[in-house]
Amino acid sequence: MIRVVVVDDEALVRSGFQLILGAADDIEVIAAVDGSEAFAAIERGRPDVVLLDIRMPGRSGLEILADVQTLADPPVVAMLTTFDTEEHISRALAGGAIGFLLKDTDPEHLPVLVRALASGGVVLSPQVSHTVVHGYVDSTDPEAAAALGALTDRERQVLSLLATGSSNAEIAGRMFLGVGTVKDHVSSILAKLGVTTRVQAALIAERGGLTFTESE
Repeated sequence: MIRVVVVDDEALVRSGFQLILGAADDIEVIAAVDGSEAFAAIERGRPDVVLLDIRMPGRSGLEILADVQTLADPPVVAMLTTFDTEEHISRALAGGAIGFLLKDTDPEHLPVLVRALASGGVVLSPQVSHTVVHGYVDSTDPEAAAALGALTDRERQVLSLLATGSSNAEIAGRMFLGVGTVKDHVSSILAKLGVTTRVQAALIAERGGLTFTESE
């Protein structure tokens, strides 16, 4: 069972997400709260995934994200965004967010995206991905190519699949590797790139023009 906390200042949004996700057999929304109750609910409930609104009155999603990262075993956090909060996306990336979902995400897709987050995938709503990759990270950063050069061929393959949003299990299946081996490769990739999240690594892959080829 995937345990989820939904954090949003609008009761209608919270109840909508709770209703949609609660209908899935393998997902349980253990709390749906506003920003003032968020950290206590997360600390107490120990969820697998947190869906966190970026901008809220009082305590912002970015402040709550920073608090969550101080936990001994922080959950996966995906930010809930709207087009009028685009300026906060780069800060959320730097703060450890793993995914970005629009609040009006298709209800049929929402459980699928939560499952992807829980299994280690990178989740970017299609409408958000262009903004994240091209608008908030300097696509001409000369350090990206140099950073990718430090990876082995196998690590480059893993990273290129990671950048598509594939989970560890999906990467393992595609490359005929054990899941544990993929986890080791991902840890090595993050260390070599000097980043802490899969999203940050995926962005470096995008900036460096990394693509997967079967012959690598």
